[in-house]
Amino acid sequence: MLRRLHSDQPASFAFTPANLAWAEAQKTKFPEGRQASAVIPLLWRAQEQEGWLSRPALEAIADMLGMAYIRVLEVATFYFMFQLQPVGQVAHFQICGTTTCMICGAEDLISVCQDKIAAKPHAVSEDGMFSWEEVECLGACANAPMVQIGKDYYEDLTSDRFAALIDDLAAGKVPIPGSQSGRYAAEPAGGLTSLKDYETGKATYNASVKLAVDLGDTVKRIDGTEVPLLTPWLGKAAKLKVKVKVKAKAKASKKEA
Repeated sequence: MLRRLHSDQPASFAFTPANLAWAEAQKTKFPEGRQASAVIPLLWRAQEQEGWLSRPALEAIADMLGMAYIRVLEVATFYFMFQLQPVGQVAHFQICGTTTCMICGAEDLISVCQDKIAAKPHAVSEDGMFSWEEVECLGACANAPMVQIGKDYYEDLTSDRFAALIDDLAAGKVPIPGSQSGRYAAEPAGGLTSLKDYETGKATYNASVKLAVDLGDTVKRIDGTEVPLLTPWLGKAAKLKVKVKVKAKAKASKKEA
């Protein structure tokens, strides 16, 4: 599939101060002269911040890593996890359409998207809130059909339950992810058939769902303030150097603005 940059582009791109600090820290993972190795995590962070990758974002990352613009474009267009067009401001839905999900009702979920969001994938809804696409296997076959919304999996879906999830998000709510049929994780739909001793005394949610519940807003765009910046591979002197560099860049950006 031919992938191109979107026809409508913003005038500029800049990481938030916290995301800039994170990006500068990622560069230090690699030997001097090999900073281009950080291109994928930086592209991913830019997408997490903005929802998609614009030309100014690609160029800013290329400048940060000392890469030719075309090399960054090559990476962004090669990997389908990178969105090259605007997505919904609230959420972008990724519907798994591979065999197990298809057999279990993925096409019904796609119909919900076509009815409530847009007729075609990658188109943004009229209110600007949502967009959707069909993707290849997301690895939750035991809980099919499923949809990835932001950072979370919503599994064991029916078309009615999926429509209700979209309505909840439109109303400003963040539905609890994981199985939507009451399953704890990926045990048989009829209940455990082995390891029954572990059925009692377990936490309310499995680890993945608990993390999402603890965070509270997992469809929020990442600005870098969500978790502390950890750089265990750096010594104290190197950490201080990165901190000073980030502050200098932030100050220069303010002057340009």
